[in-house]
Amino acid sequence: MTAATLRPPRRLARLGALAGLLVTVVALLLAPATPASAHAVLVSSSPAASAVVPSAPSEVVLTFSEPVRKVAGKIRVIAPDGARADRGEPSFSDTVVTIPVDPSAGRGTYLISYRVISADNHPISGAFTWSVGAPSTPPTDSGSDTRADPVVETGVKVAKYLGYAGLLLLVGPALVLGALWPRRLDRRGPARLAWVGLGVLAFATLAELWLQVPYTAGGGLFDVTGAGFGDVLGGTYGTTHLVRLGLLAAAAFLLRPLFAGPVGRTDAIILAVLGGAALFTWPLAGHPAASPAPAVSVVVDAVHLGSMAVWLGGLVMLGGFLLRLADERELGAILPVWSRWAALSVAALLLAGTVQALIEVATPSALVDTTYGRLVLAKIALFALVIGVAAYSRALVRRRTAAAHPAPVRRAVWVELAITAVVLGATATLVQTPPARSAAEVAGTPDTFFTTTLSSPIYSLQVELDPAGRGNNSMHLYAYTSDNRPQPVAEWKATAALPSAGIEPIDIPLLPLTDNHASGEINLPASGEWQFRFTVRISDIDQATVSATVPIR
Repeated sequence: MTAATLRPPRRLARLGALAGLLVTVVALLLAPATPASAHAVLVSSSPAASAVVPSAPSEVVLTFSEPVRKVAGKIRVIAPDGARADRGEPSFSDTVVTIPVDPSAGRGTYLISYRVISADNHPISGAFTWSVGAPSTPPTDSGSDTRADPVVETGVKVAKYLGYAGLLLLVGPALVLGALWPRRLDRRGPARLAWVGLGVLAFATLAELWLQVPYTAGGGLFDVTGAGFGDVLGGTYGTTHLVRLGLLAAAAFLLRPLFAGPVGRTDAIILAVLGGAALFTWPLAGHPAASPAPAVSVVVDAVHLGSMAVWLGGLVMLGGFLLRLADERELGAILPVWSRWAALSVAALLLAGTVQALIEVATPSALVDTTYGRLVLAKIALFALVIGVAAYSRALVRRRTAAAHPAPVRRAVWVELAITAVVLGATATLVQTPPARSAAEVAGTPDTFFTTTLSSPIYSLQVELDPAGRGNNSMHLYAYTSDNRPQPVAEWKATAALPSAGIEPIDIPLLPLTDNHASGEINLPASGEWQFRFTVRISDIDQATVSATVPIR
């Protein structure tokens, strides 16, 4: 078969893979701003949100669903007169945060705003009020900034994606050059690809370290201070990323001789050990380390990541080099071996993914009731398509016709890569999304959470009420334009009423957290069909009111 006959399919396939990459990256860049991905939740406080206590407390206690760490200067208590009421540094003990408070600050309504870091290195922010003696006009806190910059959040996702891409572009060439590359072929092309992968991975690691500072502390892309950077480097997230950079530097010295020619068994073993150690830096800095079974989660996540790198990196080498350059005799020896590697990698991916889902999703209903669960389902659907294409490729290899006629295998390889480019994008989003188990940690079940989207002629309003039951509830409101972009809001108002029980509208104190996001706390004393009304003013003259009926059980 001549090069001319292979060129059009190859170009189309490459364009398809490139399109998959571009679609994923563009989707990440243009995705509408969403609520910050807090992976722990505030489960209780003393005083409770919206409570009226007879005397001023000497401390405020916050209890979260998992251990949290401090963000310097981001926990503040404001007295009714607008002055700071917190005294000294908050103390952190596992899931409990204790804030010393001046007990002589007087009667009225107090405001607490907080921003802390969860065990899986994601920021958690919120605010609520309570009153001493009797409620008063809620104070404001102009010095507290709990905003999550959408550019920073998007940058974190893109850096994750680039890290995965760099990993597979490094592992694929290194593995194939070490075990499958024919001696007669020039090694410079795969070597260049591996160096690109190493560079992309190192850049993504440094970018993640930089972005973690404004991501955790709140602020813009360049709001990075020495103290903030020191806090990041001193934690698990910074340590694992520094270790990853060190392992990459060590591997670079051993990769150079590998790219020049075959290496000895000792060098190959050392490279494998370095690679295996590097794989653990991902789960140790994310969800798995904070799961209910961290030892299991960390191991299966490393296996999942390694299997992905071997499979997809090998596909890149197969489609980009071997099927194009190797002759029939060489392909006859290479393809059966690669087919076995791919089968083992896919089996490991399926096993590790199943274990991860059982731990992070927890219940079948969470697969459809949570964003994390729906992303898992989307990833499974895409993965099923890839498995179908891979099975077709394996069938071609088993017929022993692929070596003589590689074009069908080459097309199948590029289709696999195009689909898996989207899978990588879903994975980059998944690791920034709260695990499904987190949605159930406040109320114990995932189906008590209420959310809806209300529309008016000038905005749409996303309403979240948690746990949507009797007692204290947290409310989050997000305003969007008609094209689903954040809508800046000048003033927020909300009320709740239960006419069937004779409960007149109750004003809900709302604290703006960003231009389009406000939160509040309300105590709902009875079950029933509560009537909520929301008035949002977006300019001096433009405002609209929307309403919703929320079942409270």
